[in-house]
Amino acid sequence: MVNGSLEEWLHPNPAPNDADGHSKKLSLVQRIDISIDVASALDYLHNQCESPIIHCDLKPSNVLVDADMVGHVGDFGLAKIVLESTSDTKANMSSTSLRGTVGYAAPEYANGSQISREGDVYSYGVLLLEMFTGLSPTSDMFRDNLNLHNYVSEAVPQRVVEITDPALLYEGESHNSSQNSLQERDLVVQECLETIYQVGLACSVEEPRERMSIDKVATHLHSIRRKLFASSLLG
Repeated sequence: MVNGSLEEWLHPNPAPNDADGHSKKLSLVQRIDISIDVASALDYLHNQCESPIIHCDLKPSNVLVDADMVGHVGDFGLAKIVLESTSDTKANMSSTSLRGTVGYAAPEYANGSQISREGDVYSYGVLLLEMFTGLSPTSDMFRDNLNLHNYVSEAVPQRVVEITDPALLYEGESHNSSQNSLQERDLVVQECLETIYQVGLACSVEEPRERMSIDKVATHLHSIRRKLFASSLLG
């Protein structure tokens, strides 16, 4: 698509400019919008198709961005249709044949567990945390028992600002802004970021049954967007 993939926006090359010379940076609102786009796509695949479709490889490079900065889930090369009402082998297909992607694949898949909606939700949770911290789950900083989920979990709620992509924290500031308006903006943004991180953490917990359903994810994110709109931080 015209604007490439989400991967290119989250982790641009050393010369982070598009063809028109504009810096490749996603605003807070754009990130929220794209996260809603992806959640809505998964909700459709999981809950609104005749038979659930499991993507199995959700990650930034498989989220494409169109000319209007709308996110689209692509690359269904590993996707599986789950025929829940029959004994068809597709319904019981083991994940052992899935390649997935390190850092995004649900941990239970490594043990040969069946593919599931919850597996996609885990990948989405990691993606959501990456979108707002700016950190890839495969970063060199994550080793031993530290991963992106644990890194965010240890910081929320006290150190939300500390773990957030710096580009989001100074967005919208101007020399004409009053101290009170800046403080009000910062408070709203921090509250929204805290909720976003909590959603990401709820999606990426290790136990599949404890993960938030994707329809609830979309509801929470729409609520965050309305909150920003109400506080005049959404143009």
